[in-house]
Amino acid sequence: MTNTTTAPLTRVVNGANLPAPGTFGFDASHTNIGFSVRHMMVAKVRGTFGEFAGSLTVADEITDSTVEMTIQAASFSTGDANRDAHVKSADFLEVETYPTLAFKSTSIKPAGGNRYKVTGDFTVRDVTRPLTLDVEFEGVVQDPYGNQRIGFSATGEINREEFGVKFNAALETGGVVVSSTVKLEIEAEAVRQA
Repeated sequence: MTNTTTAPLTRVVNGANLPAPGTFGFDASHTNIGFSVRHMMVAKVRGTFGEFAGSLTVADEITDSTVEMTIQAASFSTGDANRDAHVKSADFLEVETYPTLAFKSTSIKPAGGNRYKVTGDFTVRDVTRPLTLDVEFEGVVQDPYGNQRIGFSATGEINREEFGVKFNAALETGGVVVSSTVKLEIEAEAVRQA
């Protein structure tokens, strides 16, 4: 679909260059939802979720903007089939019973310049807890096909045990096999829908 709108791409709000109001759909082929956890207390394991859908609505008043995303739990991947199968099992995500993870924003607060604190309800295994993401707006462009695109990056962390994901094993030297803290890293691109 080609969007040949002539509406302004950006506006200046409190000195920050922001997208004009409208609704943007996430571009899955140019968005990465990543995570990392500590393994054996000495290394990090990284992975991604490959299937998701959602939208970002930019409001006239930027703090009234909203974002929603639904992630398919079975799209979890770390690049190791055996580990991925274990994480998809009842020990961790239990994807057959809980097929999706979801995020729905409840507030957006400026954090200086093009940075924002986006807080919302994050649901894993049907357990919902608040999650605050540190978001940086990366900019807005018009692509060669006439579509308006925005980009942003976001980071945050959760304690997986608060969502009922409690599997672990103790190490003889102290500590555990998998950390409770999961760090989230998102690089997103979204295309104007309206």
